[in-house]
Amino acid sequence: MPKASELKKGMVVDVADEPYVVRDIDIRNPSSRGASTLYKVRFNHLKTKQKRDESFKGEDFLKEVDCERIQVQYSYKDDDNYVFMNNDTFEQYMINVSDIEDSIGYIYDGLDHIVAVLLDQQLVAIELPAAVVLEITETSPGIKGATAAARTKPATLSTGIEVQVPEYIESGEVIKVNTDTGKFISRA
Repeated sequence: MPKASELKKGMVVDVADEPYVVRDIDIRNPSSRGASTLYKVRFNHLKTKQKRDESFKGEDFLKEVDCERIQVQYSYKDDDNYVFMNNDTFEQYMINVSDIEDSIGYIYDGLDHIVAVLLDQQLVAIELPAAVVLEITETSPGIKGATAAARTKPATLSTGIEVQVPEYIESGEVIKVNTDTGKFISRA
């Protein structure tokens, strides 16, 4: 049973005897002494897709729903569904765009090391690798000697998302991006 402080996006937990998947976690540190950290969590019901917001203290326990986790690779997009393939059995699983909308900007053809969360052989959530490697398609020209300054500029990546990168990075370069925070890590 995980504590609220151990929750991660994509985990499936039992809330009010119903299975919910964690979509977003907002950590709030109260300023008063002795107050415990609050975790405001947004859940989506696995069957009805209904949203639910709950707040927990860091020590609160939640019951994790027993789900199967398998390694998959992104295959293709089919209308409003993303299709993932099991690396061992080549079985395919579909998930609706609305169920993984926060992850779409990090998914590209052939991306592997994705963990698929299955409940009753249905794909209910995915867990992306900690970092992905993407190419910069558009950004303002790089500035020579800008390595010392910590200034950043916006860059559009091959999947369409925009991240802040250091000024010395140029279009066409390949970079690593953190999938949890959406921030630049390094050149790839």
